[in-house]
Amino acid sequence: MPANKNALIRYKTIDNCLRNPYRRWTLEDLVEACSDALYEMEGISKGVSVRTVQSDIQMMRSDKLGYNAPIEVYEHKYYRYADKDYSIMNMPMSQNDYDVMQEAVDMLRQLEGFGQFTEMADVVSRLQDKLAISRNNRKPIIHFDSVPNLMGIRLLTPLYNYIANKQTLRIMYQSFTAREPVEYILCPYLLKEFRNRWFLFGSKESNLLLLNLALDRIVSVEPSEVPFRENPDFDPEHFFDDVVGVSKNINSKPSRIVFWANNMQSKYIKTKPIHASQKVIQENKEDGSCVFSIEVVINYEMYSVFMSYGPGVQILYPRNARNYLRDKMKQAVDLYEGEVGNFFNALD
Repeated sequence: MPANKNALIRYKTIDNCLRNPYRRWTLEDLVEACSDALYEMEGISKGVSVRTVQSDIQMMRSDKLGYNAPIEVYEHKYYRYADKDYSIMNMPMSQNDYDVMQEAVDMLRQLEGFGQFTEMADVVSRLQDKLAISRNNRKPIIHFDSVPNLMGIRLLTPLYNYIANKQTLRIMYQSFTAREPVEYILCPYLLKEFRNRWFLFGSKESNLLLLNLALDRIVSVEPSEVPFRENPDFDPEHFFDDVVGVSKNINSKPSRIVFWANNMQSKYIKTKPIHASQKVIQENKEDGSCVFSIEVVINYEMYSVFMSYGPGVQILYPRNARNYLRDKMKQAVDLYEGEVGNFFNALD
């Protein structure tokens, strides 16, 4: 057990003793109280020394922990607080302390989808109540994207445990294009989130083919007695270094993507790079446009990011990526000029 935790138990015990006005506390009494507290809370039976409690009192008196406890000795043997209303539990928080704690609570709230954090969620709730009492309750100033009741979120906890225990799984999976579910015997390795959607990465037990399964398309999952196999070619720490999103095969190689962005989109792309490999190749001082490059695996997610910039971005190279995006843009234009669009125009 870390010594700092034991010290905090002793500080709290001494604090409880000195706040009791109906008893006179000698050093020996405080030693006995601390020994009893450590035994009851941590099962430590060796007791506490007089020297340890003396050091604790000096620490509480100092400002090292911010206590500055007004502990005094009277009648040459008894200890008490000079301020009867003092307690280390009533220490006021500074505005900075409050802000830091509030944002920590807000961020911890994002872990509630995992059953492993059930107990933490209770602690977080109580901490949030304390913070609300300590300061006027304010609205959060940090907000994370989240989708309530997200399909597949219930699988996070069991899949987390299966991966941790290296448990092979029997998964029934139905993609959006499949008419019927397909069975996979999968060795699971990693859970990954992208744009509020969770994905399970694992290898087929038969040939170690890497699969990427969206949790919201998993019909059922159960343990399998087939032995678990590692995939030596899958490194979860670096697998996504050269990819936007989650779509990638083990043998996929990154390509150099060169693209142009107009003045407005260049500003956004400079401050929020599409990928960590992004570089500025050329800047046009006349109109503020820029030419960038990234080194990534070409996939659907990459295209969707480029399409989100609309006419403000144009892929220049390679030709196949440029042509693909050009064709998709044409399809979008045709959609807006089609019969459906004309029908709603007639309603105006």
